[in-house]
Amino acid sequence: MASTARLQAPFGQSALLITTLAIPLTGWTVHAVSLHRQLAAARRDPLTGLLGRDGYTTKAQQLLRRHGDSALVVLVDVDHFKQINDTRGHAAGDRVLAVIARRLTAWAGNRGAAGRLGGDEFAAVTRISPARRELRLAQLTALLTQPVHVDGAPVDVTASIGAASPDILRTRDLALLQRTADAAMYAGKHTGRAVLAEPQHATVPSVNGRRAGRPGTNSLGRTA
Repeated sequence: MASTARLQAPFGQSALLITTLAIPLTGWTVHAVSLHRQLAAARRDPLTGLLGRDGYTTKAQQLLRRHGDSALVVLVDVDHFKQINDTRGHAAGDRVLAVIARRLTAWAGNRGAAGRLGGDEFAAVTRISPARRELRLAQLTALLTQPVHVDGAPVDVTASIGAASPDILRTRDLALLQRTADAAMYAGKHTGRAVLAEPQHATVPSVNGRRAGRPGTNSLGRTA
């Protein structure tokens, strides 16, 4: 019996030791996962320096909660970007994206945030009073359509812009605001003006956040 007791004691001590070690290990694992998520959210696009999709989404949601009806969600799509790449080269295309990013950041100001959603698509959320929205959107259009100089030669740039505001759409849901801004942007595609979404834009069907059923577009809404 004594022999059995002696054998059980070390086993119990080992189990206790393993359990004790497992507690900080589990805590460290949780911390590491949390840290990884924070780094992913803070990660910036290497080409433009803008927030990536995850980081932008986090910041945009914070701004919507903070500013409420004074917030404005904006989506920007560079027109004919493939043509710039094809005719002027990818270095010129990269230059255009970097300059557009700087201009959008300057426009959003220190009360806003700008991000690159992918490709030639950008987004911003900033605080603008309802009375100044039309003026500020016109300023953004003028700013983004200025030529970009590449190796001393100007590259003509145009951009389509859609915007959505919580007070008009009665929501602070970022996904819905972006989808509606996207519909407004495509409603004004190639018109040379920014479009502020109305409630009817929220009813436009979409695929992956893009309008569905537009002739000549793929599932992401890009022109073929």
